[in-house]
Amino acid sequence: MAPSFVILGASLTGGTAAATLRDEGFDGRLVLVGAEDELPYERPPLSKGYLRGETPREKLLVRPEAFWQEHEVELLLGMAAARIDPSAREVELADGSRLGYDKLLVATGGRNRRPPIPGIERDGVLDLRTVGDSERIQAAARNGGRAVVVGMGFIGSEVASTLRELGLEVQAVEPFRVPLERALGPEVGQVLRDLHAEHGVEAFYGEGVESFQGTERLERVVTSSGRRLECDVAVVGVGIEPAVDVVAGSGVEVDNGIVVDEFCRTSVEGIFAAGDVANHLHPLFGRRIRVEHWRNAIEQGAAAARSMLGKGEPYAEVHWFWSDQYDANVQYAGHHTEWDELVVRGSLEERAFVAFYVAGGLVDAAVAVNSGRDLRRAQALIRARVPVEAAKLRDPEVDLRELAVL
Repeated sequence: MAPSFVILGASLTGGTAAATLRDEGFDGRLVLVGAEDELPYERPPLSKGYLRGETPREKLLVRPEAFWQEHEVELLLGMAAARIDPSAREVELADGSRLGYDKLLVATGGRNRRPPIPGIERDGVLDLRTVGDSERIQAAARNGGRAVVVGMGFIGSEVASTLRELGLEVQAVEPFRVPLERALGPEVGQVLRDLHAEHGVEAFYGEGVESFQGTERLERVVTSSGRRLECDVAVVGVGIEPAVDVVAGSGVEVDNGIVVDEFCRTSVEGIFAAGDVANHLHPLFGRRIRVEHWRNAIEQGAAAARSMLGKGEPYAEVHWFWSDQYDANVQYAGHHTEWDELVVRGSLEERAFVAFYVAGGLVDAAVAVNSGRDLRRAQALIRARVPVEAAKLRDPEVDLRELAVL
């Protein structure tokens, strides 16, 4: 009997994994289960082109609709998975039915954090994770008016940028001193703070939200210092948490996501995980990493598929992602948590630079603003794991590619 593979999560990760399995010659039963009633699609345009109304819905799709039938991928959409039974090698679905598997990939992604703020369930308080969320924000934006963005991480910053481009008045509330301070540090965060200020975002840093108020629907956001921000809509973007409920009680190890090795294997035989939900052992950095990026969703989904077929190699991707905010292109490569020194090549003031996060003499990561070529060259340096002098990193006359082979 031909083997049966099941993928939980009809996401970019899950859809890419399913397509890779067929591309790699898997001819058994292949079932893709998705809680959303949507074909697998990409999320980055939801805060940018799709939200602006420029990217058509069909351009979001991982594969055209006909692909799934042509490649005999069974789609169970609008159907959440409830739990996994590894002893029986079955998945119990939300309707009580059970689905057998020989190998299983968990690609359930994450869910938006919804802090317990009074009034957060009020009509007009939105967040962004799904295509439906993007359409609700877009509908609210059509009426113009005033918006409050809560959280100036990558999603919040992109939404603020897009809403300004759509003509809304935008105020932002951010508990840190600058956007993305925890991720990128105060120096780079200040660049983004100035960028948003120049484009008319009135931001209140070092503040949280006390409540969302209104009668029938949202009318104002009250901050922790007592500011009353009158608005028509609020968008909350305070990060996601990995969606691990389905593996509860299964024996699959969970620690900031589903713990996997460099081959995307969990602690339970026959079960794999990839994408936003996976906390993977990274061979380059020698530590566990969980990332929530578009490229990782694609590359790790494909890597997990090959591992399911016994063709896997250690997943050692130098993680990369981008963010477009107004006329600024922000790109990031690698992965860092702490750093000894931030070394800048170029000009922070002119918003044309690449900044390197250096720890123990090694470049763990780099972020670039309007300097994509240098960022691409920095990836080889991150991958090489060789010591490098800060002076050479700063010097624009030194080719970054040469530093990777010292």
